[in-house]
Amino acid sequence: MSVEKMTKVEENFQRATRLKRMVNRWQNSHTHCLWQMTLNQRRNPYATLRMQETMAQESTQANKQLLVVRQAAMHQLLEKEHQQYQQELNQMGKAFYVERL
Repeated sequence: MSVEKMTKVEENFQRATRLKRMVNRWQNSHTHCLWQMTLNQRRNPYATLRMQETMAQESTQANKQLLVVRQAAMHQLLEKEHQQYQQELNQMGKAFYVERL
């Protein structure tokens, strides 16, 4: 083998060993991350349950608030339509019967 080929082979070998070390480091860090995630899941099952319960309560409260807002908007729309209908009837010379107490 010539000297040039030997140096290329050595460079390729060094590059391959660096890549192998890098892959090993990545695999080790990936394994460590997975281990930490499962450890956190095992360590905090009650925290997860509390978080899920809190999220369910927040969702329920948000739905109640949305219902109140929608009801108020519907009431406002009906009131506006009622006033518009009264105005149209007044223009025609008619009126609603309103019982006074």
